[in-house]
Amino acid sequence: MGQAEVNIGLLGHVEHGKTSVVRCLTGVWTLVHSEEKRRGITIKLGYADAVFRKCPQCPEPEAFTIEEKCPKCGAASEILRRVSFLDAPGHETLMATAIAASTIIDGAILVIAANEECPQPQTLEHMMILDILGVKNIVIVQNKVDLVDKAKAKANYEQITSFVKGTIAEKAPIVPFVANYCLNMDVLIGEIQKHIPTPKRNLEASPRMYIARSFDVNRPGTEINKLVGGVVGGSLIQGELKCNDEIEIRPGVSKGEKDKEVYEAITSKATALSAGKERLGSAVPGGLIAVGTGLDPSLTKADTLVGNILGRIGTLPETSNIIEIEFHILKRPDMENPPFKLNEPLVLGIGTSTSVGFVQKIKKSVMTVALKRPVCAEKKGKIAISRKVGQRWRLCGFGVLQ
Repeated sequence: MGQAEVNIGLLGHVEHGKTSVVRCLTGVWTLVHSEEKRRGITIKLGYADAVFRKCPQCPEPEAFTIEEKCPKCGAASEILRRVSFLDAPGHETLMATAIAASTIIDGAILVIAANEECPQPQTLEHMMILDILGVKNIVIVQNKVDLVDKAKAKANYEQITSFVKGTIAEKAPIVPFVANYCLNMDVLIGEIQKHIPTPKRNLEASPRMYIARSFDVNRPGTEINKLVGGVVGGSLIQGELKCNDEIEIRPGVSKGEKDKEVYEAITSKATALSAGKERLGSAVPGGLIAVGTGLDPSLTKADTLVGNILGRIGTLPETSNIIEIEFHILKRPDMENPPFKLNEPLVLGIGTSTSVGFVQKIKKSVMTVALKRPVCAEKKGKIAISRKVGQRWRLCGFGVLQ
């Protein structure tokens, strides 16, 4: 049925069950890297697709399913839409990856464990990210309700409602859930259908894709004449990309000059497009896609091109090492957050790019930042700003690219 219609991010504190919720909804375990399997946490951005269905005979919410046959009555289910899920890391040292995920989502599932106090540190920061980026379509999953008694589950529910009061998620539904057994999944699908609609897309604009993953798909020992070009994965935010389109990727790759890092845009051709295991003739916004290219696979291996933007040749914004940001400092109840200082190092989340920069100039609410790694970004794009607090990078503000 082609590519997914909508991107939904899974956010929340480490070990609250985000990956398990994705497995329930898609049947896919998104921890695929060896280090992720060893540690049991998401490190890289994981994603998987699901086809939401509805039984024509059963009442709601029991009618919602991902099965071709209704598990309640056995009737053939009807397709509603295909949905793409992004599983973002919850660990505080991996917040940059979570910020990257949030820039390409149309809605979010915020996972909160019932057996811990709410909010936990990354629950708070993920909520700030949703607020900063204006992600309004949110469903809250109160996971692990099987690990607490009724009184504790109710108390945790009240903590959640108190936590989201006054935030962008104030009116979000809260769905009790047991991810280990996928209990209440029909209710969750129904709430997603109701509260995270498919957005309208601009197909007339030049295609833009945020690159969230990049791969070398060749197996070790593959014969030279059977090697295929590198693959990049991500989500189109506008326009339509077609097979055989001439493409450009910015900022590109480092030329490795001695005195400073200089990046050079790279060009190729979109040799193949796919959504999951389905090949596409063209791709549009909605869902995550993979773009086959004619690039040397060494340029795309191990997520080397994450943070780049892909588009047709000659249509992308200029690449820059110096940017101006109209900024806002967050009021955080859990830490001091003073005004920015000259030469202070910051980590900026711009699209799927994460770049370290140093404050060069501050004038009222606008600052100039010199980046160690250049970015290619649209004017007026939103930026998440983190600063070093002790030995950790913590979300401290947001801004708009000038």
